[in-house]
Amino acid sequence: MKKILFVIALITLSGISLRSQENTAGTGKVLTNATVAQVAVVVRDIDKARNEWAKVLGVQAPEVSIAESHPSRPTLYRGSPTDSKAKLAFLRMDNLQIELIEPMGGKSTWQEFLDTYGEGIHHIAFNVKDINGMEKNFELRGMPTVMSGGWDGGAYSYIDATKQLGCVLELLENFR
Repeated sequence: MKKILFVIALITLSGISLRSQENTAGTGKVLTNATVAQVAVVVRDIDKARNEWAKVLGVQAPEVSIAESHPSRPTLYRGSPTDSKAKLAFLRMDNLQIELIEPMGGKSTWQEFLDTYGEGIHHIAFNVKDINGMEKNFELRGMPTVMSGGWDGGAYSYIDATKQLGCVLELLENFR
């Protein structure tokens, strides 16, 4: 919990927006014109986790929703369709969202993380534009997309940057 709070404090207190205003064509930069959206924590028991986080942050415990594949943008895990599901809870702060994720079965980056590392910070998410182009640029740098999908009006991709950056990145694009 201390490590998680440290990362969140670092992002929050430093006022990070990670927004690049420059033209980065040909510079090797990949994550351009992006803002930090959330830090996500994979947990074994979402009810316990959401109540603990609510106490720490001094807010009401968030509701739990179920994430599953969307008909128009199905969930892919390592390039293949998956029937994975997860319980999600979102704690919103002024400039950052904490997402709690409890895997519910099926092959997923969340279950893989939980099985390998146990509970902990799974990813840092960024709001982006041109998610497909960014996926390709990350792939060229040895950071593959491990899971992707969408919702009405948007898409997400999990980029495995653990070797290069020490964590998974999530790209979020809202089409509306």
